[in-house]
Amino acid sequence: MDQPAPTDNRTRNRALLILAVVSGLAILGWLTHLYLVSRFYQTTDDAYISSDLVQITSEVPGTVIAVNVDDTQSVVRGQVLAALDPADAKVAIAGAEAQLARAVRNVRALFAQREQLQAQIAQRVSDVKRAQDDLDRRAGLVADGAVSGEELSHSRDALAVARAALDGAREQLNATEAQIQGTTIATHPQVLDAAAALRNVALALHRTELRAPVSGVIAKRSVQVGQRVAAGSPLMALVPLDDVWVDANFKEVQLRSMRVGQPVTLHADLYGSGVDFHGRLAGLSAGSGSAFALLPAQNASGNWIKIVQRIPVRIMLDPQELKQHPLRVGLSMTVSVDVHDTSGPVVANQVRNRPQPTQDSAGDDPELQARIDRIVAFNAGDPGHAGGTSIARAAVAPVR
Repeated sequence: MDQPAPTDNRTRNRALLILAVVSGLAILGWLTHLYLVSRFYQTTDDAYISSDLVQITSEVPGTVIAVNVDDTQSVVRGQVLAALDPADAKVAIAGAEAQLARAVRNVRALFAQREQLQAQIAQRVSDVKRAQDDLDRRAGLVADGAVSGEELSHSRDALAVARAALDGAREQLNATEAQIQGTTIATHPQVLDAAAALRNVALALHRTELRAPVSGVIAKRSVQVGQRVAAGSPLMALVPLDDVWVDANFKEVQLRSMRVGQPVTLHADLYGSGVDFHGRLAGLSAGSGSAFALLPAQNASGNWIKIVQRIPVRIMLDPQELKQHPLRVGLSMTVSVDVHDTSGPVVANQVRNRPQPTQDSAGDDPELQARIDRIVAFNAGDPGHAGGTSIARAAVAPVR
């Protein structure tokens, strides 16, 4: 009977030894890499692109007469997206301008009335002085019989009437002064109220044009030409794709070493692993997704099962890389956070490098203010000046 060759056992043992050494080196290498490299990086593929969703709504009711954009279209800030029928607003502006002119003329009449009353008071003072002189002269002639008692009585009555007329004129002047004291034609409350009414209807006309508050791409457009829209109705959305960010959902056990400001490397499924995106950790959410759900889980109900929670982590991207490789809202990302540096704060004081999108106020219109100044100046009798400086000269110092 043949015996097995000893060389076969030696070969098998040598192979097993080599396999054990290779496996040991592999495990050692993996542990070394885990200790020196991998433990300083937290990764997840549960990450998605997010962005502001700017709702375009109408501030005034009206009928849509033009829609200038459509879904997927890129627009710039200030571009007219849609327009409402401005006919009603234009009619209201004409009426408000007429009301402002009427208010200016009424106030101008008050200032003129004050000057008229001042002249009347001067005349009444003269009448009182003349009546007093007549009474004094006749009172000295009564003893000589040159003036009768009846004539002296008439002189006293004339003086009383003159004084009463003077008192009445002064009261009228006080009433007029109460309406215009401390104001000019341009700053009188009636004029300011009419100017505010004109600004209000001018705002309504301005708001018949719906302009883009920021640059971005149109999405969810629902408005149509001829549609009657109410104030506050959502018409479309605008997504500023140059300022997107990533919401990465890390497990709670991965957050131990995460700090604001740590560098992040990302890859988008859209471009594959050949395109690297770089960013920084901007902030950690205040709670898990389940805590902010519409119906949060009630673990006190008795049917409790421990589930590892995920916390949204916001990551801001490099704007230059976004320009070269644009991203879209909702796309998937693979995220790797470098947690070597743990000196940063856990709670962010400022998330964005630049301010959030803002919309210009429609109330700051220098052309409207110039129009108001022209209406006031013209109806105040000073058509050569548009400001309130010349109008202020119409106010005379109050009579004491």
